[in-house]
Amino acid sequence: MAGLALDGSNPDVSLLYDINGLAKDAPHWFDRVMEFVGEYGIIIGLALVTLAAWWSVRKRPQEAPSAVAGLVWAPLAAGLALIANIPIRGFVERPRPFMDHQGLDVLVAGKTDFSFVSDHATLTMAVAVGVFMAHRAYGVAAIGLALLEGFCRVYMGVHYPTDVIGGFALGTAVTLLLAPLAMMLLTPLTTAIASSRVGRLIRAEPAADQGADEACAELSESRSAGGDHGNKDLAA
Repeated sequence: MAGLALDGSNPDVSLLYDINGLAKDAPHWFDRVMEFVGEYGIIIGLALVTLAAWWSVRKRPQEAPSAVAGLVWAPLAAGLALIANIPIRGFVERPRPFMDHQGLDVLVAGKTDFSFVSDHATLTMAVAVGVFMAHRAYGVAAIGLALLEGFCRVYMGVHYPTDVIGGFALGTAVTLLLAPLAMMLLTPLTTAIASSRVGRLIRAEPAADQGADEACAELSESRSAGGDHGNKDLAA
């Protein structure tokens, strides 16, 4: 198939020029920041958000194994979504926007592969949806980063807006549709790990007050047992 948007009157192309036009008016240093953020920064940020979500869900004793399984699924889903994108790109064969449209400010050179759908948008949204399934608050932050990634790809002149939307849809679909099977396989694994020597990777240690309560309960039981034994001795 040929490119999806070649006519300058197409809203997809018009929005491309509007967003990319911001780069022409921005300072040089800002464009360099956007280049780094769009290529690497947001992916690093998503990794940190995922780690923060993992640290948080470990403190939920009952939910920890399934929540950690969800966080493990997030990058796995992203990898599967990127694999699924390979035949899609080959079928659509949409050139990068700067190959068909003049006057774009392209911040990243050397992009010669096909444009639809965006790998960056696919990866970031797949991870973000996976994080959202495990932890709502961190998931909202992750989805915000994924949306920013989509904006950056158009700002940089390397993708059409519909490339980004397609990537968001692909990443979301793969994560959600395969989640039941993934959780069925991963949750028993994380549950087993939680009971092993490396269980802290899945479930944090009980809080200090919980430990104190358990110690008090054990002491009370021992005293009660001792009292019963003493009464039996006296009766004898």
